[in-house]
Amino acid sequence: MSWLLPLVVQLIAGAIGGNAAGAVFKDKSLGSLGNTIAGIIGGGLGGKLLSILLGGAAVEAATGFNVTAFIEQIAGGGIGGAIVMVLVGIVKNMNKA
Repeated sequence: MSWLLPLVVQLIAGAIGGNAAGAVFKDKSLGSLGNTIAGIIGGGLGGKLLSILLGGAAVEAATGFNVTAFIEQIAGGGIGGAIVMVLVGIVKNMNKA
């Protein structure tokens, strides 16, 4: 169960990142639900990738509250969510042409 909190943080941050990217890049927006779903997927992937690249701070966060690890989870999830939402939006727009 100790892995659950970092994952939830990543998914929530991803949803927020996906919706924020949708607000900034209106031409790539998938709508609220689409932005949220793409953001959640990207948040999980981005958070995990950042955790791997930075040496597994999620493990430290699971054993005790670590502000740095918590910020890493938020950043990885939010950025990953935004990137996936924009990429899906680009692919969606390519299919319209």
